[in-house]
Amino acid sequence: MAGTGEEAVRDGLAGQLVALWRYGLVLSRSRQTAEDLVQATCLRALERAGQFTPGTRLDRWLFTILRSVWLNDLRAARIRLGEGAVDAETVLSFDGGATMETNILAAQVLRQVVALPEAQREAVFLVYVEGLSYAEAAQTLGIPIGTVMSRLAAARARLAHLDPATPATGGQHGAR
Repeated sequence: MAGTGEEAVRDGLAGQLVALWRYGLVLSRSRQTAEDLVQATCLRALERAGQFTPGTRLDRWLFTILRSVWLNDLRAARIRLGEGAVDAETVLSFDGGATMETNILAAQVLRQVVALPEAQREAVFLVYVEGLSYAEAAQTLGIPIGTVMSRLAAARARLAHLDPATPATGGQHGAR
């Protein structure tokens, strides 16, 4: 016997927090909003735990609650801004083809960046991925700022000459 809905929710909620946060992030595209959505979802789930049917998928039930909280927040924000009610289908629609193309391109670029010599790869990561300034990257790497700039220029030149459709081949390590 699975027990009551309250027991099932209480026992399983902690194990679902990461998945809820990821789903909140997908919906909202904001870390802070995702955290707020998870908190509101947990509160509502605990308040309505008696409605959960033990033996069914807790994650699906929680995702439904999270989505409902998100849509309610969107509608409330729209009304506060004088824009009226929001149609859920409009908010949830997206261009799947464009998203897929973006993911494919990102994977191709990542393969090419990984193939860069280590020194160039580090500079690219620190400046373009982590968002460090040239000076911060230079300090982190213990090199002059001009060397960071040179490594980035060399990496850009190398990447510009590569065909993103071809698989990456190793490169020389330790360039500049």
